[in-house]
Amino acid sequence: MKGIKVILLGVISASILTSCFKDEDDEVKEVESIEFNDPSNLEIEDFVWKGMNAFYLYKADSPNLANDRFSTNEEYTDYLSSFENADDLFFNDLVTDFDRFSFRSLDYRELEAQFAGEETTTGLRLTYVSIEGSSDTFLATLYVIPGSPADEAGLTRGTLFNSVDGNVLDDQDDVNALLSGSSFELGIATLNGNTISSTGETVTLNRVELIENPILTTSIIDVNGSKVGYLHYTSFVADFDDELNDAFAIFQAEGITELVIDVRYNGGGSVESAKDLSSMVTGQFNDELYASEQWNADIQAAILSGDINRDITNEFDDTIRTGESINSLGLNRLFVLAGRRSASASELLINSLRPYITVTHVGDQTVGKSQASITLYDSENFTKNGPEFNEAHFYVIQPLVLITSNANDETVPVDGLVPNILLGQENVANLGQLGDPNEPWLAEALSIISGDPVPPAPFDGKASASFLSNPLIKDKGMQVEFNQE
Repeated sequence: MKGIKVILLGVISASILTSCFKDEDDEVKEVESIEFNDPSNLEIEDFVWKGMNAFYLYKADSPNLANDRFSTNEEYTDYLSSFENADDLFFNDLVTDFDRFSFRSLDYRELEAQFAGEETTTGLRLTYVSIEGSSDTFLATLYVIPGSPADEAGLTRGTLFNSVDGNVLDDQDDVNALLSGSSFELGIATLNGNTISSTGETVTLNRVELIENPILTTSIIDVNGSKVGYLHYTSFVADFDDELNDAFAIFQAEGITELVIDVRYNGGGSVESAKDLSSMVTGQFNDELYASEQWNADIQAAILSGDINRDITNEFDDTIRTGESINSLGLNRLFVLAGRRSASASELLINSLRPYITVTHVGDQTVGKSQASITLYDSENFTKNGPEFNEAHFYVIQPLVLITSNANDETVPVDGLVPNILLGQENVANLGQLGDPNEPWLAEALSIISGDPVPPAPFDGKASASFLSNPLIKDKGMQVEFNQE
């Protein structure tokens, strides 16, 4: 256990996995601090408070994180002891009411796997659908991971289900629980107007360990003699940056003149990957400002004074993190398909490119998240490789630590980015296939490219979709990973 740092640790190595910022090896320095003895039997609570005190973006809005909150070890220990557990402390006292995104994980190994694109899954990506004026509900398949059990069973985008293990789907929480098992049976259904009906067919799926390649679909579409590239990208995963760059090598070789990036189901991920993707789209803005970061007052002051060696600006560049040259297209406009499940790095892509090129957002309003988070481990400097790393538990926290802004000093609005072409929620009765020129959202972008835009025609029926939470499509957010040897 660590003594309490009332001001904060001077942090941070910034080997930034998700960053729009340069990878650096920062020297850990201590800002003025007052040391207390370790509270006994409160290891996790002690770690949570200290980590939040050091890094939390909204520290100034959380009174019990104030640097002068405690004057004695006894007062600090009594405070930690007043909570039922670390979750109670974290969620009910330290995280602010307006913070929608900070979270914790009971097992950092699972969290690390998730950030790397690894998961135990059937391969289905679903949405929960309710029918207005009816008690009928069902699940609609948004996409299927290639090579997964769902793919092998022949399930595709648009496949509908009205039962799980014979249970009707009348409660989202119950559905989550039913789908969390290692194996489950889905009842296949059809939608006729506003009536959902069973086909009598079922399919049983087992969960397997998979690594999802986020580059789900790429294609080149001819539009009145012009070559249009299409990329459906499901997550900004650092380990797939080279595959992303390879896709742009193909776009480059084929001489595409327009590009559509589909991030409608992309909850975020690596900010560094987002910056590199933006450089792949452009290429003519090397060394220009891509995004800036703002930390809490203590860390920001330490950065500006030089006590923490960190660059809080990030520029377009011409290499990915492996050192490989970026395959840039030099485009002056981009079409992005984004909606209610597009968050963080997906929104950063739009927001940070807009000062430089024309970005046409087609679809629906996005989540609204300019903040990035960091994984804090129970060690002296909150890194996994840090001194006094506590191996007695796997509990980690993922608090918001910084907010990003573009070259015009604009952040993503808290209620999300409003599309240039508003289509609203997808029509589950007419989803189409991703990458097909006739798929409604892509068709709308292609109609603009062709010079013959089609007036948006949102679904006017009574079926409305609302996204079901974990274990379906998950927001990855923007994470800032750091390592300190």
